[in-house]
Amino acid sequence: MLKTKLLEQFRSFYARNYPDDMETQIEYFAIFGGLGWEIETTKDASVLIKELILDNYKTLSEKIEELTLSNPEYLRLLKALAVGNRKIFSSFNRAGLNNANGGSALNYLEQKGLIQIEFSREEPIRNIRPHEKLKREEARYRISHKVLFTHPFIRFWFYFIAPHTRKIALGDYDDFFKDFKIRQNSYTSLVFEELSEILLNYNLRSSQIFSSGSYWEANVEIDILTITQDDKIYVAECKWTNHKVNKSEWHKIMDKCQKIGIEPTQIVIFSKRGFSKELLKDEGKKLALFCAKDFQALLKNTNTNELIEPLFLI
Repeated sequence: MLKTKLLEQFRSFYARNYPDDMETQIEYFAIFGGLGWEIETTKDASVLIKELILDNYKTLSEKIEELTLSNPEYLRLLKALAVGNRKIFSSFNRAGLNNANGGSALNYLEQKGLIQIEFSREEPIRNIRPHEKLKREEARYRISHKVLFTHPFIRFWFYFIAPHTRKIALGDYDDFFKDFKIRQNSYTSLVFEELSEILLNYNLRSSQIFSSGSYWEANVEIDILTITQDDKIYVAECKWTNHKVNKSEWHKIMDKCQKIGIEPTQIVIFSKRGFSKELLKDEGKKLALFCAKDFQALLKNTNTNELIEPLFLI
């Protein structure tokens, strides 16, 4: 359901703004997605952020307060979820919450439609090794679900705006822009990962998908693991960086598969800026490669009928 909503927002953003290329579409959607604004996508992202977000900080802050009831626990948890590893227990710790008040905050934010739980697919270690004596760290390890934001803008707010609210409120944007310049690609990576899963499953639409999403356990994380009803396994990694992906990334993914004991039908790599010539030579049945321009496939037949209701109006 969440990925369906994200695709609707992605198409709605395109139908409102028609960016010149998919790299701009993804990058700007990661910032303004869910707002329903018309954006001049020929302008630099930093200029748009200043004009539309920072200069309207007071109004937008009031809207965020309405959504969160100005509850400090809700606000701390949203910030922790935005900047951390998205795992629920570690986010509670980062936000200074326990399982009781953290769980209450999580429930409210989920019911409000700001977040959605991404459930772990990790097998409990006791199920895998029921008769073994476990090491202390293994026995103490808790499987933790993760959280995804339902609107990219809400995550952007708590990732970049919330840490600098005092200075932004005074009209001092310097620290914000320094932070944004350093971490923009890292921030955009998660939205790119979510959209990549949508594109992968779109290309597998003739198959019945049994399970899909990110996969994590104690020592391994995989961006996307999709399994079909006929037991085909697709493992994907996403790289939103300003350089081409080379062959070493392919080997890293194969190492991850070996660690968790799976043999993928196909490895898929999504890249912002494409791939090295060496890696392109290996593309085929066992390796599929997608770059930013390939996300155009998600926008087929998109028109003004795709517009959805914005998160809030200003």
